[in-house]
Amino acid sequence: MSFDPERAAIRFGCGLSPRIAPPTSVEDMLSRLSGPDHAAKAFPVPDYQTSVAHHFDLRDARKAKRRAKTDAERNKANKAIRQVRQGFHREAGHWFANVMLRRALSEDAFRERLTAFWADHFTALHRGGPMRYGHVLYADEAIRPHLAGRFSDMLRAAATHPLMLNFLDQGESSGPNSAAAAKKERFGGLNENLAREMLELHTLGVNGPYTQADVRQLAELLTGLSYGMRKGFIFRPDLAEPGPESVLSVEYGGTGKARLEDIYAALDDLARHPATARHIARKLAVHFVSDTPDEGLVEAMTARYTATDGHLPEVYAEMLSHPAAWADAPGNVKQPMDFIGSSLRALDIVPRHMPADKNGQMRRMFYIPLELMGQAWGQPLGPDGWEEADDAWITPQRLAARLIWGMTVPFQLRRVLPDPRDFVETALGARAPEEVRFAARAAETRAEGIGIVLASPAFQRM
Repeated sequence: MSFDPERAAIRFGCGLSPRIAPPTSVEDMLSRLSGPDHAAKAFPVPDYQTSVAHHFDLRDARKAKRRAKTDAERNKANKAIRQVRQGFHREAGHWFANVMLRRALSEDAFRERLTAFWADHFTALHRGGPMRYGHVLYADEAIRPHLAGRFSDMLRAAATHPLMLNFLDQGESSGPNSAAAAKKERFGGLNENLAREMLELHTLGVNGPYTQADVRQLAELLTGLSYGMRKGFIFRPDLAEPGPESVLSVEYGGTGKARLEDIYAALDDLARHPATARHIARKLAVHFVSDTPDEGLVEAMTARYTATDGHLPEVYAEMLSHPAAWADAPGNVKQPMDFIGSSLRALDIVPRHMPADKNGQMRRMFYIPLELMGQAWGQPLGPDGWEEADDAWITPQRLAARLIWGMTVPFQLRRVLPDPRDFVETALGARAPEEVRFAARAAETRAEGIGIVLASPAFQRM
């Protein structure tokens, strides 16, 4: 099949919209991707330095509580702690709203889908405290700037972001023969987490051509990557293991002082490895096209990745130009974030509709439903991110959560809902099944009609 604007908007974007026309060609999609990031500018999230302010405010309030000698001082400290927590939950509401508004209103929805894909590929998160929402700023800082660049640049940015270094316990990893170890300074010793995930998940793949020795050597090479809560990423030669390290039979570093450039050289080589090319090509094809993608599609994307040294727009172009990408069959089941995002887009949600300042409403309308659907916001269970397989998202309980959301939340967001007879065309386009059209026409209320469309199998798939 050839390019289909509606399918492009649904399968490779964030769904159809009554406000925004679908892309007109592959070239249109790629030119928007390489152009200005209007959605990020219109709906911003904080940078790392701004977001960590809550961390220090909470730390100071807790210190004040420990130092308190009177009930009045303890009450004052407890009030400060509550205010800090309420403040970062309120801000998180704005971050979530802006992430979803990007999906709902962007004219470059392929960028939003790619951001989510790559942020999941390079999963990094913080389990608690004010930085539990750090995945939002991480995606903006480590992922979005590199969507139209080379994979090696994104790999560097992800590997050195403070959230990744914290998540995989890299910040205090020290070589057994490092200067810090010689001085008996207390650090965590050698930690292999980042090295292992870099080989297994980020580059070569779980069945890639590496050994435990490669993991160990890469872990020693990565010592020195660290961060400060205020400064962000820093390179600490005193934590680095001295001497050369051999990864996949290539030697990095030497007898001199440890250098960040040697780590970057190893990352660049991993990025251009043939196993990485195939791993990345297959992951993209699985995510956007099918759980069992056409092997010809994967081979074509792999070849383009290799020929262009991992230049991602070329790989996307190969995917979008391949007939298998436009197969006239239901695509992947939408993950919950995609389901809600495409629902908001079809409903023509704008900023005034989002209760960003009201944490209770945000929890009831979004955070709790996402958890019930199986995708708690920014909290995958491990470094391998969210499941791609369709059957992970279509259990009876998770489907019920989608149905309940579709029947209730749209009316809470927009008191005046569109006519379901029009909405079925807006949400599903020309391929809307007749049974869904009939059900929308027969609905007793607008809310019921909207819910029927959103709960339909036709809307649940890309």
